[in-house]
Amino acid sequence: MRRSLYVFAVLAMLSGPTTAWSAKVSRDEAAASAQRTTGGRVLSVDKAEQGGREVYRVKILTPKGEVRIVLVDADSGAVQ
Repeated sequence: MRRSLYVFAVLAMLSGPTTAWSAKVSRDEAAASAQRTTGGRVLSVDKAEQGGREVYRVKILTPKGEVRIVLVDADSGAVQ
């Protein structure tokens, strides 16, 4: 009984991450897309969820010296 509970717990943990984040666009591609769109410098890239969709939050330093957050759709690569 205890062994089967352990096996179930391990399988449940292993199955979570593969289905929770299945982006078609890589972190580097999202950063490059945001950089091309804004002309700024990428400071950081984080995974997030907005409105039930997977997105990358890309922090950009614009040519004017402003820090801006750009959202990049993780499936299509579209900059929002």
